[in-house]
Formats: sequence, structure tokens, C-alpha cells
Amino acid sequence: MTITRTDWEKRNGHRAGVVWFTGLSGSGKTTLAVELEEMLFERNVRCRILDGDRLRSGLNQDLGFSEQDRLENIRRTSEAASLFVEAGFVVLAPLISPYEAGRQLARQRFESEDFIELYVRCSLFECERRDPKGMYQLARAGRIPEFTGISAPYEVPANPELTVDTERYQVRQCAHSVIEYLETENWIEPMRTHTEAEVKR
Repeated sequence: MTITRTDWEKRNGHRAGVVWFTGLSGSGKTTLAVELEEMLFERNVRCRILDGDRLRSGLNQDLGFSEQDRLENIRRTSEAASLFVEAGFVVLAPLISPYEAGRQLARQRFESEDFIELYVRCSLFECERRDPKGMYQLARAGRIPEFTGISAPYEVPANPELTVDTERYQVRQCAHSVIEYLETENWIEPMRTHTEAEVKR
């Protein structure tokens, strides 16, 4: 007997799919993904973060930051994500994904209902102010070539399924917005209140 994705989804009690984060370095993509993972875990949702930095230190360590290498980085990440989707997981993929072509490449790997493009909006000014890894400072000094937002472009998504603004709102608020969207799209069940739970008994 072959265990299918449908079998896993029935066992898990939720849909599988990919939430593909895009945004500048320092916009809060990974922080948001970690917050979402915690919230989904509390709901017994099987999920997995495919963090861009970790992938680049392992699976994609042979890739640089040229446009072609960035596309290959996304292609490999999409393939890894598809394996988790087949196993019934909600995949959270926080990558800068600066080019529209790359995001379309990721989107095309999945059925339309299985892919959510999440734009994590935050101004370059604010990302530089945060600069959690000191990368912008190095990029401004010319020590990091092809750095998105400084010496390489970032193409703002034209039609993402969802946008959250981490400059205006706290991470927890942004995470709740994503959870509400997943509920609306029937990926996960809405949380029942205590009263609703009592009625079901």
C-alpha cells in the first residue's frame, strides 16, 4: 500500500502546502516563520521551516548570489518543499527571493491552491536600521557584492496572496494575519472557542 498525500492530510486533519515568504534581509521573514511554526504546533499542524540561511550553509552551499544562482537556490528549495507537501506538511519557506522570475519558478512547482506567496513588507531604511546580522553595513562598505537592496535589486511582488507589514505591526500580529488567511483558505481549521467546544459535546 502506498501512503499518499491525501492519506496524510486526512490523518493530520489539515491541508498541506507552501507559504513562500519574500522580503528584504532584516524584514523579519525567519522571525515570523518561527512564530508561525509555534502557533501551528499549538494547533497540532505538521509544519516545517525551510530557512534560506540554513539551506545555503548545507544543501545550497555551492551557490553564490548571481541571478542564476539565486534561481537555482529557489528551484532546489522548491523541490525540498514539495517532498514535505507530499508528506502532508505545511511548509514555511522564508527566503529573500528578490526576483519575480524566481518566485514564479517556485509557484510553478506547485498546484495553485497549494502555494501562498507572503510578502513581508519592511522598508530598506528600517531593515538597515535593524541590520541584525551586520550585513547591510558590510554591503555599504563594498564587502558583500550583489547584496539585495544595496548592490542588487529587490522586485516587490505585484500580486502576492498576502502581505504583512513588519515595520508597522508586531510579529505576533503579523502571524495572526497569516493564521487567519490559512483558515480562510481552508488549510487549517479555525480555532473553536470554549463555548463552541462545549456545544459539540
